[in-house]
Amino acid sequence: MSTHQLVRLTYPSNLLRVPVINQLIKEFDITVNILRAQIDAQNGWIDIELSGNMHIVEEAIQWLQNQGVKVEFIKE
Repeated sequence: MSTHQLVRLTYPSNLLRVPVINQLIKEFDITVNILRAQIDAQNGWIDIELSGNMHIVEEAIQWLQNQGVKVEFIKE
């Protein structure tokens, strides 16, 4: 079953220069649509839409959290 999920990712300072989105796309068979972002030298956030198989999207969200990224769900 296919799904899409809107989330805000908040990065800790140690991950700001890590290509987390690139790694996410390579690791999981999902589509990532970047909606908006704000990043500076201290912190950053990015709003994205994740689309794909529901189970894989859930795994991708868990993977992001395991990397140290805070994931907040956005209501449509």
